[in-house]
Amino acid sequence: MNTSASLPARPLSAWQLGWRTLWRDLRAGELRLVIVAVTLAVAALTAVGFFADRLKGGLSRDARQLLGGDAVVSSDNPAPPAFAARARELGLQAVTTLGFPTMARAPDEQGGAARLVALKAVEPGYPLRGTLQVQAAQDAPAAATRDIPAPGEAWVDAGLLGALALRVGDPLLLGDAQLRIARIIAIEPDRGAGFMNFAPRVMLNEADLPATRLVQPASRLNYRFAVAGRDADVRRFVQWAEQEAAKPEVRGLRIESLDSGRPEMRQTLDRAEKFLNLVALLAALLSAVAVALAARGFAASHLDDCAMLRVLGQSQRTIATSYAMEFAVVGLGASALGVAIGYAVHFVFVLLLGSLVEASLPAPGLWPVAFGLGMGLTLLFAFGLPPVLQLAQVPPLRVIRRDVGGLKPASAAVLTVGVIGFAVLLLAASSDLKLGGIAVGGFAGAVLVFAGLSWVAVKLLRRLVNEQTAPRWLVLATRQISARPAYAVVQVSALAVGLLALVLLVLLRTDLIASWRQATPPDAPNRFVINVMPEQEQDFQKTLQAAGVKRYDWYPMIRGRLVAVNGRPVSPDDYTEDRAKRLVDREFNLSHVAQPPPHNEVVAGQWRPEEAGALSVEEGIAQTLGLQLGDVLRFDIGGVQNEARITSLRQVDWGSMRANFFVIYPVSRMPDVPSTYMGAFRAPDSAGFDNRLVRQFPNITSVDMTSTINQVQGVLDKVIRAVEFLFGFTLAAGVVVLFAAVTATREERAREFAIMRAVGAQASLLRQVQRAELAGVGLLAGFLASMVASVVGWGLARYAFDFQWTASPLVPLLGALAGAVLALAAGWWGMREVLTRPVVETLRRAAQ
Repeated sequence: MNTSASLPARPLSAWQLGWRTLWRDLRAGELRLVIVAVTLAVAALTAVGFFADRLKGGLSRDARQLLGGDAVVSSDNPAPPAFAARARELGLQAVTTLGFPTMARAPDEQGGAARLVALKAVEPGYPLRGTLQVQAAQDAPAAATRDIPAPGEAWVDAGLLGALALRVGDPLLLGDAQLRIARIIAIEPDRGAGFMNFAPRVMLNEADLPATRLVQPASRLNYRFAVAGRDADVRRFVQWAEQEAAKPEVRGLRIESLDSGRPEMRQTLDRAEKFLNLVALLAALLSAVAVALAARGFAASHLDDCAMLRVLGQSQRTIATSYAMEFAVVGLGASALGVAIGYAVHFVFVLLLGSLVEASLPAPGLWPVAFGLGMGLTLLFAFGLPPVLQLAQVPPLRVIRRDVGGLKPASAAVLTVGVIGFAVLLLAASSDLKLGGIAVGGFAGAVLVFAGLSWVAVKLLRRLVNEQTAPRWLVLATRQISARPAYAVVQVSALAVGLLALVLLVLLRTDLIASWRQATPPDAPNRFVINVMPEQEQDFQKTLQAAGVKRYDWYPMIRGRLVAVNGRPVSPDDYTEDRAKRLVDREFNLSHVAQPPPHNEVVAGQWRPEEAGALSVEEGIAQTLGLQLGDVLRFDIGGVQNEARITSLRQVDWGSMRANFFVIYPVSRMPDVPSTYMGAFRAPDSAGFDNRLVRQFPNITSVDMTSTINQVQGVLDKVIRAVEFLFGFTLAAGVVVLFAAVTATREERAREFAIMRAVGAQASLLRQVQRAELAGVGLLAGFLASMVASVVGWGLARYAFDFQWTASPLVPLLGALAGAVLALAAGWWGMREVLTRPVVETLRRAAQ
């Protein structure tokens, strides 16, 4: 006798039940939307994370090359012997270079032309980091070398050969010495971005420097004592060197480390990294909304199943544990898939942006993997699990009475914990508290605004539509919306959040790219000319105009040293910040002009043309030196004391490739102070223009910025392509949210439409009702999203990206239209079968 057949079946364990429901839901497609939302969020975050991790490592490595070592002690005099002794004590390699501006000239029998050059004397071992590349002739390929110029030789930039009409092998005169040009410098790793470093380079052996007799007491020298070695030893050296440099008896020492790499690209790269982080943040925020909507729909479809499980004896604990396990497995799987996709996608960023660094990027670390998995699980448990856990509380009575045991709003405690955890992860992902705070706080506030305004709109809708005169389809659509106010609020709010992210990204992307393009337009000046004497001003401008140069910047340039503020003498010892000490310790480049430069924005005070005794100061230097509106500054200009009051502060974009000044007098003439002129213009394409200009005005210094501008524009092109590429991820996340929001009430709509069809409503009328309802919800969501996007976008542009916000007043109208179109498209795709499903089948589903 088989006694087991008579025993009641043992209830399934939580693990068995969890695996069975997981397999069933995966086969039925119940979890498809949840998986897609989590995967998209994790993929967007990890794609940016992997690339940022590798790019930071590559820039850190290249910064060492740009420094010529792991750390550098820069000074106006040779570094004290204690620095070399400390480096030897720590086992560090060390090398010293000396650089300064001087004149180089060709022999008289070869024309005798002269040119200002940036001279560098090097010793064996240079460079400690990076690779020097040279050419044997102008048409020869560049080759890496560990050598330095031999005694009696000079290595030069190719531009100097053209300016002096010389070739490799010809003699070059430097002071009292004559050296043979032996190589052409192709790449100099520690060239730097200082203004004098744009002059042609001449490199020689330190043994030849005394013969030139160029080092004199008044020479503007820059000694660079570079060290290299293990990171820990370098850090100990830097800490010791900073303490030494801070001593009162030590003057003029500056410690440079990895943070000083690529300063000319820093603003562009910082903005790009912030925008990529913002795109990833918005993808995660959108995915959170999609997960919440999809999970609620998932829970609603499983109410009856859980009621039957309760009838069959399953406990609440078992049901809750099984669904928690199911979501944990789904979260891990979707997060792992997102990490894999993000890792694959980040190679596209490497192709687009990887050439910003000198060589191949280092391998990424494990932090993006851990962060992606953590974000995916947090996303799912914070927004997906709360409605699903309610399934464990479904009463068995629901099997008989379908009006009991419905879903309720999640508890405030559960939502609070989840939202706080998610917000903390988003702030960590942003890498910038302002960016993360504005984005997360803006979206949190936007959700409350959307919910409140949509509730008011739903309440007003019924009153605004006159059922006696309005078309029948509009009356039915109005009744549909007003009959389910809670669902309408959820739909409008979810759609508005999705559209807010999309509108915000479109507006920021447009203005950000426009600001980049405006900084270096195709006709940006590529020549800077200084030291034009006052008597040469008219002749020089006529020469430019004759060559076809119609637009150019032209400013007087005055050299002045700040000696007093508000009548109190100032010195470097009055400041603690290193930059402030350097500014006070050297001469400023001053200028005067009646009208403010068009690329400068007055941000405080007032610029009054021809106001005597007034000054306009760049806001950054004012902050560094602690200057305020109304302060009286005294400058020593060639022995002439000049006092003036600060009447305005200007914002200057130092990456604009235009002529910029720290301090400007708002007057057209200053006859009592010595000055020269400087100009910035785009050189004509005619061959030999620079040589003709220098021969006609031999005293000027002409700096060719073509290669620098090309480099900046190349970086911008790569950054813009990367921004556009990641933009697609957020668009995909936005589509997922729209789809989830529109289809959240699909079954309720199907039952209502089935009842209307059963009482005689035609399919054409119901299609009109559905379109009107979707279009109305989309219009309202798009309008609300565009209004909030304008506010949040202004905050991000002003406080996170630091560029001018120029959103069009048509944005709300265009946003409303876009919302209607997207809602209709998502509704057609998500509910296209609602009106074609047989009435009997729909009603049978509702009765089950």
